[in-house]
Amino acid sequence: MRTFPVIREAALVLAHMPNLVRYGSKPFREVQQSNGELLARLRPRLRDYAAALAYLPNQVFLGNAAPEALKEADRPWYAKPVPEARRFGAFGEIMPEEEFYCLLRRADQFDLLWLREEFLRQAEPQLREHPLLAAAGAGEGAGGTKPKGRDLAAILAQIERGAAMPLEHGGEVVGCIRRAHEIDPSLWCEVLLENLATKASGALALRHLLQRLEVEPGAVSYLLSCSEEAVGDRYNRGGGNLAKAIAEEVGCVNASGSDVKAFCAGPVYALVHAAALVQAGVFENVVVVGGGSLAKLGMKCMGHLEKEMPILEDCLAAMAFWVGPDDGRSPRLRLDAVGKHNVSYGASPQGMLEALVVEPLRRHGLGLCDVDRYAVELHNPEITEPAGSGNVPRANYRMLAAIAAMRGEIERGDIDAFVARRGMVGFAPTQGHVPAAVPYVAHALPALREGRLRRAMFIAKGSLFLGRMTQLADGMSFILEAREEVA
Repeated sequence: MRTFPVIREAALVLAHMPNLVRYGSKPFREVQQSNGELLARLRPRLRDYAAALAYLPNQVFLGNAAPEALKEADRPWYAKPVPEARRFGAFGEIMPEEEFYCLLRRADQFDLLWLREEFLRQAEPQLREHPLLAAAGAGEGAGGTKPKGRDLAAILAQIERGAAMPLEHGGEVVGCIRRAHEIDPSLWCEVLLENLATKASGALALRHLLQRLEVEPGAVSYLLSCSEEAVGDRYNRGGGNLAKAIAEEVGCVNASGSDVKAFCAGPVYALVHAAALVQAGVFENVVVVGGGSLAKLGMKCMGHLEKEMPILEDCLAAMAFWVGPDDGRSPRLRLDAVGKHNVSYGASPQGMLEALVVEPLRRHGLGLCDVDRYAVELHNPEITEPAGSGNVPRANYRMLAAIAAMRGEIERGDIDAFVARRGMVGFAPTQGHVPAAVPYVAHALPALREGRLRRAMFIAKGSLFLGRMTQLADGMSFILEAREEVA
């Protein structure tokens, strides 16, 4: 029987960053246009760490609860905190803001991010007790040096002359992010903070992945980053290599890497690329990593403010996946059943699903009911609905069920049952690439190993037209399949 690469393990992490919500793309623009009035409205609606920790979708994301828990729980979830919620979960953790600020500082090799000496004295000891950062050298500054604290007066001077943006915590300025060039917008404060946030969160996810696998960083052969940042300068905007930067940060000294860009579909593309590289024998293993998207914080904030809700888009989300050769145990990524959205298909939602679901299944004589669970865009509906974006996963699942009914695979009266059995409630933060199906990989792996699932299909769509270079939509899918002995 033909062998295929496997996904051995996955890691998912959150960093609760309420005081960075103001620097998300939407709030940042709205705050400027309102002369700060919006910022005054946002601040009272920001959640504290305990509220973010006890938020059920976050606990599902971390693996402390199954996606099915969301079906059973009444909404609004934000008003019903999870009792005894845990920071660390089966897949990763939710890190508090003060610790992640320190991670940002440690990921900074160019003295861009300044933190107050008093703040560092309080926050750094917390980070040194972190189980993944306690090892010698882990989390030190560039070159293994201790992060240097700054005087508040020096920080405020940078901010007042327009050379830096403030970083706040606990109602006060605790630092700043400085620009690296006066006239190159690719190196201005907001872009550099976005890139640093992606690097630091991606590195945290990779550390959790290595811990789950019980392997050393030196075992990694190659990294692919599927993040949404645009590292570069005015001569090559977006051309940078964050994968290698993350590899360096974590100590993957035997790895190289590169970035995969495909808008929201990037993680699925990256996992398919990783599996192909392993299958071809180019690399022994490939890690796919996706850091958080600062630009997406507070993206739906106006709807949340209007509904007098807390600002729910306050977490950076990151993920990491280990792809390797068949190990005789892990679920296989079926490279012969990859779905792709050809240029000729057009942009209709039905056409997209025909290309990404029906066609790859048809090639192998399978129908839509031969897949036990579909993972689509897993946006948390409690975030999207108040802003008028609807329930994205449910809409996709109903369309899949309608296609199954049109093909005669189910009765029209069974559409709701199809959705209930093969779909799930969205639980991922609206971080662009993060909700695109793959957070469910972490949940699917044990279910496939234990025989609770036979096949899971992961479907991601991308909006290429956002770059103003084409009117095309995009998408890709793949199937994870249990081994025959447990299927």
